[in-house]
Amino acid sequence: MSTRKFILVPVFIATASVALAQSDTAKRTVAALPETLEATGERAPQPVPTSSAEDISDLAPENLRFGIGRPATEEQIAAIDIDVMPDGRGYPEGSGTYAEGEELYLQECSSCHGENLEGVADLGAPRLIGGRGSLASDAPVKTVESYWPYASTLFDYVHRAMPMQAPGSLSNDQVYAISAYILGRAGITSDNPDTTLDKQSMTEVEMPNADGFVPDPRDGSPEK
Repeated sequence: MSTRKFILVPVFIATASVALAQSDTAKRTVAALPETLEATGERAPQPVPTSSAEDISDLAPENLRFGIGRPATEEQIAAIDIDVMPDGRGYPEGSGTYAEGEELYLQECSSCHGENLEGVADLGAPRLIGGRGSLASDAPVKTVESYWPYASTLFDYVHRAMPMQAPGSLSNDQVYAISAYILGRAGITSDNPDTTLDKQSMTEVEMPNADGFVPDPRDGSPEK
């Protein structure tokens, strides 16, 4: 009996100490929930954060050299300077047909995006076509066809990041061909096997959601 009392007393003291410590702490607070739009229930737009650059008058780049590394060569810069703009700047030489793209798609893309471009949810690979006109509905479907405003986005992304297991491995001709196949399956360009895309024709492609975005009025300066 005496042994049990000896054990219980310290336990009681420790429990009491924890309770007292909790009572001395400040009252817990809960962060306020974000405001929502009354009409839709969606989260209200948040204020645009200000840049810390506004507090720096002179960055003095010459003082930020650490004596490591070396300047990139023109060849190294060219290897990553592959971005393509909506106005056609950056499209490389080359061309590809719908028929070539169909074969390449089955070899390089279908294992993730599905044989019919329907996507594979278990892999996180999105659907590529369909959904046109659904963006303003209660069940929007974002695809190359329904969401992307410029064909240059398709070419740039495939060229830079696909296929997933070997990004950047496709030639210019192969990227043009795959673009022709995807855009043809989406009904944006012709699905005639001989349909050919190159830097000129890609620039002329009109995407269904080209008017679905608004320009950003900010010019990048600290004041804006």
